[in-house]
Amino acid sequence: MNDSADSAPGRIVLLTTSHRVAPGLLSWPAWQALRAADRVLCADAGHPQLPYLREAGIEVEHGSATARELVGFCQSGRRSAVVLTSAEGESALTDGLARLAGSGRETMPALELLPGSYDLPGARLLDLVQVMDRIRVACPWSGIRTHEDLAKYALEETYELLEAIETGDREALREELGDVLLQVVFHARIAQDDPDEPFSVDDVAGTIVDKLIHRHPHVFGEESAETPEEVREHWMRTKAEEKGRGSVTDGVPIGQPALALAAKLASRVRSQGLDVTVPAGDGIGYELLALAVRAEASGTDPETALRAAARTYRDAIRAAEGF
Repeated sequence: MNDSADSAPGRIVLLTTSHRVAPGLLSWPAWQALRAADRVLCADAGHPQLPYLREAGIEVEHGSATARELVGFCQSGRRSAVVLTSAEGESALTDGLARLAGSGRETMPALELLPGSYDLPGARLLDLVQVMDRIRVACPWSGIRTHEDLAKYALEETYELLEAIETGDREALREELGDVLLQVVFHARIAQDDPDEPFSVDDVAGTIVDKLIHRHPHVFGEESAETPEEVREHWMRTKAEEKGRGSVTDGVPIGQPALALAAKLASRVRSQGLDVTVPAGDGIGYELLALAVRAEASGTDPETALRAAARTYRDAIRAAEGF
């Protein structure tokens, strides 16, 4: 603390905590401030930190104090007070302290905003789960949705995400990623209500974490991979082991767009070194199949390439219309 703070008549600390971090996990400066305080206050009798403070032998007053009261307490004997803020904040207190400090008529105690805990990366995902829980219970529309009801939205949001990626619109990309994430969380929340085979978003996350670890033995195990090709080899081998697949075509969704389907099949053939002749026949379908296989072999995603060409075609149409 600087010299001006040391010379101030006492100290008022506003201690903030994050609801996204487990209660009791406070920073060392927070514990120091709490232990050294002459008075600790908390307006929220249900604050999740209170049981841990009591366990640590820290007495907490339930209730709020006015700015005038706290300033007077600290001025008397250079004492310190810590206010454990609630989730809604302490706007009345902070506004009052600002008015007293700005009046110029008070010798103010040192005022400090002390974060007691910080959000970890991914903490806002907890907020998303919490909001989805509330919506599922309280919203008449969301409360009765099924997986089947939402299926079309998952497809729509995926295409909107692809468009944001292809156009390079960063703001749209952030928004569309959120919309895709919502589909995952929404489906997981619906699954949680299943009477026979329920699972939660934690089960979904746990499954993909286990899968990622297992398919990256060069990161989490003792195997090595120096090139992207070796990484792909690890991935495909462990994936085949997990799924117990026989044919390389197992697991390829037939319902995906036709060009993407053809490219995926060609990719499986190429990765396994199979000698498969591309079927020849009459009609545009076989011509498109041959083009898709050729594109995949050259490292081009035919679905993406055709979409880009179609956008150019759309622009030409609009230009001809005078737009």
